[in-house]
Amino acid sequence: MEPSVQVSPHQSVIAEFFQHRDPTKTARLLFDYDGTLAPFRVDRDKAYPYSRILPILDRIIQTGRTRVSIVSGRPISELQSLLTPLKNLEIWGAHGLEHLSADGAYSCASIDPEVVSILQQAEDWLRQSGLLSITEIKPGGIAVHSRGMLPMRAENVLRRIQSGWSRFAGIPSVKILSFDGGIELRTAHPDKGDAIDAILAETDPAAAVAFLGDDLTDEDAFRVLDKRGLSILVRPKYRETMAKVWLQPPHQLIEFLNLWAEHFA
Repeated sequence: MEPSVQVSPHQSVIAEFFQHRDPTKTARLLFDYDGTLAPFRVDRDKAYPYSRILPILDRIIQTGRTRVSIVSGRPISELQSLLTPLKNLEIWGAHGLEHLSADGAYSCASIDPEVVSILQQAEDWLRQSGLLSITEIKPGGIAVHSRGMLPMRAENVLRRIQSGWSRFAGIPSVKILSFDGGIELRTAHPDKGDAIDAILAETDPAAAVAFLGDDLTDEDAFRVLDKRGLSILVRPKYRETMAKVWLQPPHQLIEFLNLWAEHFA
């Protein structure tokens, strides 16, 4: 069931958000990356942002009225190469496990030894199953990508992995999550909601805050932001979500960012 409010950037939810902003406070504009700022690509190294996105974000950052942050499942090193030449950008990578502040200070949360052991077991199983070629090993998690496969093969591969990883299901320290184009096993915390919590803790309660995401992992962020800011689902097709607004990329996304640039100039 689609939302009762048809959500283009010119309609009531977003209009009310901008109307009630406090112009004296530094705003926070937060994004997931893949599927939100950039289209999905089989070659993940070439998943560059939609055309016109980077110039608008640069304009928003350069005003000094908005702090922009990326909160993504990707490692920070990958995000930096894809977001060149943006500067003064805060990045939370690996679902919040990694943090790069706008001034370049880097930190990475420690991983529970139990999680390290589980991830090693999962990697060993993938190796024995001949699936390492489609596997991404990253801080605190393992993702297996099926994007680009024929639908039947993708379904079979994901079913095999779900079966092979079933022994880890229900363990509180890890999560097994499907995403658009694959499946991931990762540490349960931090997640994107934890990253949003950390951002809100250092943000003036009166400041405008918005988070834009597309995937199921972004629901953690939408949940945390529920009564504090504007949560926006960015997808070509609607799905059930806690987000208050749905935008279709790239045109409605670009319209929203231009509105932001105008209001927070």
